[in-house]
Amino acid sequence: MLIARAPVRISFAGGGTDLPAYYARHGGAVVSTTIDKYFYVFLNVIADEMIQITSSDYRTFYRHDAVANHHAGRQRPSKPDNARDDLRDTPMLFDGDLSLPRAILNHFGLTRGLSMFLASEIPPGTGLGSSSTVAVAIIKAVTTARGLFLSKQQIAELACQIEIEKLGEPIGKQDQYASAFGGLNLIRFSNDGVTVEPLRIAPETRRDLERNTLLFFTGATRAASSILHSQKKSSEQNDPRVLAALHTVKQMAFEAKEYLERGDLAQFGALLDHAWQNKKKFASGVSNPLIDECYDLALQNGAGGGKVTGAGGGGFLMIYCEPTAQVAVTQALEAKGLKRMDFRFESEGARVLVNAGLRIAEAR
Repeated sequence: MLIARAPVRISFAGGGTDLPAYYARHGGAVVSTTIDKYFYVFLNVIADEMIQITSSDYRTFYRHDAVANHHAGRQRPSKPDNARDDLRDTPMLFDGDLSLPRAILNHFGLTRGLSMFLASEIPPGTGLGSSSTVAVAIIKAVTTARGLFLSKQQIAELACQIEIEKLGEPIGKQDQYASAFGGLNLIRFSNDGVTVEPLRIAPETRRDLERNTLLFFTGATRAASSILHSQKKSSEQNDPRVLAALHTVKQMAFEAKEYLERGDLAQFGALLDHAWQNKKKFASGVSNPLIDECYDLALQNGAGGGKVTGAGGGGFLMIYCEPTAQVAVTQALEAKGLKRMDFRFESEGARVLVNAGLRIAEAR
């Protein structure tokens, strides 16, 4: 058995500028941190011709019979480990809740003899980058089991390749890089590639930032694709209102880095509020009446700022709040039906927890 995990993330500033439609022309930047909520992958070799995938989050199961499909003439030829799919010619076989793990196994030519169990501490569609965390965790698990020791950069970029190019997801690249690298970082995006720069902040600043950052689950999950499709279209069409908002939040990523590195958390909290007001201009559906009501209620009870995590529309409401106001803010939001989730920052990124000598055979 092999067990791997990868962390989800909180994006503080710059979210949305990591989409290729924007950064390809303007460059992008985000400040984010990973937290101690993880996606887990359990791998086992099985002595038959099957691929089996079980997901506890989606309560679903997938079984692939390599022999039956071979006899039916539908098996794709295997390829070497370092070969890249011709992404333009990939058959549209990857649909449904298990499309991502299936696409990753397909990329490595794995068609038999493997059982995979997937589980997450965070519900899907909650704005903490869980989809890309799935990709990073599976790639970490599979490549380790194949003896392919990819760097964090290689894991993140392969996750982006499979999600964005192979599956056609209208997403950016921050989640894959945050999950693979771990920690509190400024991540830059351009046509030349992605760079991850750990923030150099004092230990007491990191401790206070962690203590003052609160997460409240709204009770609603959502697929971000419609919001991101709208933002992508607006960027491609040079919508002046959307582009102006994206330019502003990109600059805020650099301002957030500056505030954190000099320990000015009061200005950082106010920056989050400014960033949220601009983010709501990206696309319709980023916010809704309940989110607006709860956010305003948090400010009225002493919060300094905040935002909805991810693309918006649901998931977690992140609030920056000094300890003196946290009880009042928590009581006010929980009275509206939100649930506070405790967490800590983490800095390891994707890693293998257990490897009891598991080795996946070469693709046949």
